[in-house]
Amino acid sequence: MSVLKLGIPKGSLEEATIELFKKSGWRIKLSSRNYFPEVDDPELACSICRPQEMSRYVESGMLDAGITGKDWTLENGSDVAVVADLIYSKVSRKPARWVVAVRADSGIDSVDQLNGKRVSTELVNVTRKFFDSRGIKVDISFSWGATEAKAASGLADAIVEITETESTIRANGLKVIHELMQSNAQLIANKSALADPWKADKIDNIATLLQGALRADRIVGLKMNVPGPKLDEIIALLPSLNAPTVAQLYKTDWFSVETVVSEHQVRDLVPKLKKGGAEGIIEYALNKVI
Repeated sequence: MSVLKLGIPKGSLEEATIELFKKSGWRIKLSSRNYFPEVDDPELACSICRPQEMSRYVESGMLDAGITGKDWTLENGSDVAVVADLIYSKVSRKPARWVVAVRADSGIDSVDQLNGKRVSTELVNVTRKFFDSRGIKVDISFSWGATEAKAASGLADAIVEITETESTIRANGLKVIHELMQSNAQLIANKSALADPWKADKIDNIATLLQGALRADRIVGLKMNVPGPKLDEIIALLPSLNAPTVAQLYKTDWFSVETVVSEHQVRDLVPKLKKGGAEGIIEYALNKVI
């Protein structure tokens, strides 16, 4: 039996990734002492890897595919194929941002003012390319963590750090002066693996189902019964991906109407549907939208 070697990111993306795979149809069981989790698919062999290293393992062929941040693939300069963008996290459904931040009381308001200054970051190579492209000479040092504290304590004049809400940056008395880049999770693959028809098909299937699960996030199905004279009025109220599904109920002049809507629309839509004559309104969760 052929087996696809798949990397699962350790750290901040780990829990959200396991949950995304669960919605997509795979159960991945983690163990605190084991870097090779169980998965209910005999065609998959999973490994837990740090996102910072994932693209190197995929490029080398130690893994056929893996999920990591766009930022770390760029940082490593890895020659891999990006199969799918997967925008998800525990905090938001927007790409994370790598930003340049300084102390709020530093008097520095632009990156041009950092010439000759000290910059601390985990994203050394991307940061160096950014400042070199602008002709700004800075002393860049690698940060092993707690990067915000280095600027707050004066160990660095500026930091380049990833953020979603900027709350940690502000809590440390810092301010953002520039957005370096946006990053999101990606499914990446080894190019030789994609040349193998079986592996390419398996990777494509994983991408399709993961993206389907993400599309279904915060989207729900609505189903209701509508009397014939009210059908056009109810249909006019309904948003949908294409058009609502309508079927006549057996031996009646009533219709069953089904559609898919954004979760936030339901609170305003359902009262309107009820007033319009719809009955038996059911809201249900969706796992995937393909």
